[in-house]
Amino acid sequence: MIKIKDFEERQKIEAPLLIVGLTKGVSNNGQPYLSLTLQDNSSSIEGKLWDVSEELSAKVQQGHIVEVVADVIKYRNNLQLKIQSLDIKNQKGYQLSDFIMTSSIPKEQLSKEIFEYVDSIGDDILKSVVTKTIESVKSQYFVYPAATRNHHEFVGGLATHTLEMCKLADKVLEVFPHINRDLLMSGILLHDVSKIEEYVSPVVVEYSTPGKLLGHISMAQAKVYEIATHLGVAESEQVMLLRHLILSHHGEYEFGSPVLPLVVEAEVLNIIDNLSARVYMFEKNTESIDEGAFSTRVFSLEGRTIYKPQFTKKNQD
Repeated sequence: MIKIKDFEERQKIEAPLLIVGLTKGVSNNGQPYLSLTLQDNSSSIEGKLWDVSEELSAKVQQGHIVEVVADVIKYRNNLQLKIQSLDIKNQKGYQLSDFIMTSSIPKEQLSKEIFEYVDSIGDDILKSVVTKTIESVKSQYFVYPAATRNHHEFVGGLATHTLEMCKLADKVLEVFPHINRDLLMSGILLHDVSKIEEYVSPVVVEYSTPGKLLGHISMAQAKVYEIATHLGVAESEQVMLLRHLILSHHGEYEFGSPVLPLVVEAEVLNIIDNLSARVYMFEKNTESIDEGAFSTRVFSLEGRTIYKPQFTKKNQD
């Protein structure tokens, strides 16, 4: 079975694909259409089905695996599907693992390395709060994504993103050893912990009702305060600072943080968070284009078009 990563322009493909994004619209001539984000376990691709019947439009849902017949075309330097037909078959006839993108790091390794960072926290209060908080969500911490679409949006993305940030923090601390390592690592390990509550599922990611009404930032700091209260350390400065790191980790009011970073560890957390996310977005948005070409506009990167150099590390090697 051909995989999305192997699609080439001017190919005609017939393949089962998972619908992870779905928009129903009406064209300028009044005809209904479907705009889809389709996925297998190798990659994802955008596709459009024009002049869709009302019957099919009513049946198609996010989370369905559908049999797709389509032409692979290039639109603004990115591959896209011009869909000729969709067929919905018995969902039990598919292996879900064929359609889910997962972290390149095995779950067992993610767990091992994350808990090594937890164990490396020297402050007893911070270590106890971080340990109990991660234990409260158990294995979900290692299967949920870090975002819905922009970065690390795959099974295990939350832990993968967090581990990248821990490793980046170690490098920053080599240059700035005066930064409080225990506080910074604690903030990194817990800053996105409530993504687990913000999303309905780790597979087809949609916002839950608490996610829409409260958001992961407020839910995470509330969770930390609740656990710290149970441990009898809620009024300590360590816990207050940890909650501040969580509340300020988006860095700006317009990005959802109710407070701005007011200690250096909060500032570094925001910078490291952005670095991990934005490097991933550069890689994701250039993987399917040719060297020497530009991507389509990437709205999560301020609407820029991203260039894929021909002068790459691989070519130098």
